[in-house]
Amino acid sequence: MSRFSRCAVPVAQALAAALILVPTTLFALDVDLSPEQAARPRADKVPEAIAALPKDFKFVKDGTFTVVSRAGSLPLGTYANDTKTIIGNEPDIAQLVADSLGLKLELVNVAWADWPLGLVSGKYDAVISNVTVTEARKEKFDFSTYRQDVLGFYVKADNDKIKAIAEPKDVAGLKVIVSSGTNQELILLDWIKKNKAAGLPATDVQYYDDPSVRRLAIESGRADVDLEPNAFEAFYAAQHKTTKLVGILNGGWPLSAEIAVTTKKDAGLANAITIALNAQIKNGNYAKVLARWGLTAEAISESRTNPPGLPKT
Repeated sequence: MSRFSRCAVPVAQALAAALILVPTTLFALDVDLSPEQAARPRADKVPEAIAALPKDFKFVKDGTFTVVSRAGSLPLGTYANDTKTIIGNEPDIAQLVADSLGLKLELVNVAWADWPLGLVSGKYDAVISNVTVTEARKEKFDFSTYRQDVLGFYVKADNDKIKAIAEPKDVAGLKVIVSSGTNQELILLDWIKKNKAAGLPATDVQYYDDPSVRRLAIESGRADVDLEPNAFEAFYAAQHKTTKLVGILNGGWPLSAEIAVTTKKDAGLANAITIALNAQIKNGNYAKVLARWGLTAEAISESRTNPPGLPKT
């Protein structure tokens, strides 16, 4: 039977995963916190994307792509050192789309709970804010995918015993940190149940409500593995080099899910945005944007309009 060390209960996060493997190598990031973002990849107009816009389509502001992009934390988005300009991976994605459509970019920091009504009411053209495609959301919104929705298994950087985590048996006998009330916790508990049925050693599940405390637990050896949203842990690993990735889970395990640019249902923007994203994937700008923020492991090979999403619950 597994043991549970419950230090505190964090806020639940709706994240998902289905199994894939990735390389464990990360590189140091030279993070630019300036509002100018001189190293941000820029794109030329994509005529095919512009041609895909409905002839009668009107943006919220003429000649401007108005996008919700939350200033939460890097690598996805935060405020620059001028405390007003939003920078990060998602602003970079928004810039590529705006450039492709021949538009200026305006980013708006909106609380998560407020973007659906704002998008439906026409306050914004799109949302690029870590939104996962779900079947329920597809009833009100259109989607153009740009990143995998993944979780990551992280261990201490010099850990040479745990080389890869790819299936339930790989966590047997380990001390694993996971956030309470999350989808990754449900996945881990399901894996533990499978291991118990197979007669494998128990997993010690540990809970912490502070990222710095759980990272210290890994670095001090109090825990072996931390299972968290990959984007934030990949960024931390690339910056500090004290942890490393040994496996990822891809959206809604055993299903898959993707993060997508979100637009109003039937507004006519989604296909144009998908064409724009695929042009940037093909020309290499997309890869540069992910690499800039340590998110190469979450790359997709092709953007899709309204792919199958996580099922209704």
